[in-house]
Amino acid sequence: MTDITGKAAVVTGGGTGIGMGLAKELARRGVKVVIADIMIDNARRTAAEIVAAGGQAIAIACDVCERGAIQAMRTEAEAAFGPIQLLFANAGATCFDRLEDMTDDSVDWIVQVNMMGVLNTVRAFLPGMIAAGGGHIVATSSVAGLMPGSIPVHCVYAGAKMGIIGLMTNLAMEVERHGIRITTYCPGGVSTGMGTRNSSYRPARFGGPSDAPLQVPEESFQDNHVPFYSPESVAPIVLEAVRRNRPFVFDHAEQRETFRETYSRIIEACFDDIEAWEAEHGTPEVVGAAG
Repeated sequence: MTDITGKAAVVTGGGTGIGMGLAKELARRGVKVVIADIMIDNARRTAAEIVAAGGQAIAIACDVCERGAIQAMRTEAEAAFGPIQLLFANAGATCFDRLEDMTDDSVDWIVQVNMMGVLNTVRAFLPGMIAAGGGHIVATSSVAGLMPGSIPVHCVYAGAKMGIIGLMTNLAMEVERHGIRITTYCPGGVSTGMGTRNSSYRPARFGGPSDAPLQVPEESFQDNHVPFYSPESVAPIVLEAVRRNRPFVFDHAEQRETFRETYSRIIEACFDDIEAWEAEHGTPEVVGAAG
């Protein structure tokens, strides 16, 4: 079990949405919270609400696409609250453009924020956790990463979020000996406000910010009418998974069948194919082995 009370946490993308919900719930449970966000006004507002409610929180500006910005944020966070034993690598951005229509800037932004943002953040805080003899890292992926065939016109986002799953699942084996636990959160529908403000924090090097609302093709959700939960209501679910050291945490139980239909059964069928091939033709020629 992971006991979070009295520890210090960093939540990237903590000024709004899922990050905000996590930050407030952490503070409510006695955690000192660093709210890191590229939109510093949002981070300050959330920190102020936590402090007004009797919790401990500070806001730090941070672009998770910039390694230097994360290192600077880590230094400031540790100066304020000491060793960071809880890390929520949550910052992200989304896109529902067809791959053929996406610019290089758009592709780079989605990959850098979602995949590299998590990797950059984990790399910055991991040495401190190892030195401290333990910690817990939570990375926000998506149900689109868990089952990439479930939401059409979402391929770059799904690819980046699936990359998080691969990264964190493998990392868990690497850091277990240091007492560090890993949880990957795959939200399946949370009302974050991203639809109206997604492009407002897009850095200049990726094309700059825009006031244009997120355009979602009808086909992306025409057969998938997902209820969207509030960030505040899913935060306790995530923290219970942390307490129990679960490798994954989901927030929509009904999506189990979708997982089976769009991913699990497809993979199982492909294993059936290779078993049938080997039964008829034998195994491929062995020319080497690992190790």
